[in-house]
Amino acid sequence: ARGMVLGQALDIAAETATAPLTLEQITALQAGKTGALIEWAAVAGARLAGAETGPLSDYARCLGLAFQIADDILDVAGDPEKTGKRLQKDAAAGKATFVSLLGLEGATARATELAEAACDALAPYGDRADCLRQAARFVISRDN
Repeated sequence: ARGMVLGQALDIAAETATAPLTLEQITALQAGKTGALIEWAAVAGARLAGAETGPLSDYARCLGLAFQIADDILDVAGDPEKTGKRLQKDAAAGKATFVSLLGLEGATARATELAEAACDALAPYGDRADCLRQAARFVISRDN
């Protein structure tokens, strides 16, 4: 299995695991779910045009993880009115998250690092990729 199928399989397996996921495992799981979806969206046009996909793939991998970490942060510190879901849902389900593994401050720092790495990956495109950079910055500043 690969991509989203692998990510979903890892997620299902984690629900019945006897030990919580490690940081490496949760990173692989999320890269396979959110990350795979975002990566395909980012590289599809370039791939179909026969263009280089490396920088876009790097961007998307970082963006996907930053998005998931931001989601984990919102689960702990978000406003339920804005997110549309109750807080601590993942903790109540016993799920390992980036926040449970890194702490709120550590997870916030990691999301920021990933968003900046996503922006840096777009260097070959210069100013033409500014809208993608804005998307990366939005992902870590969103409140829902």
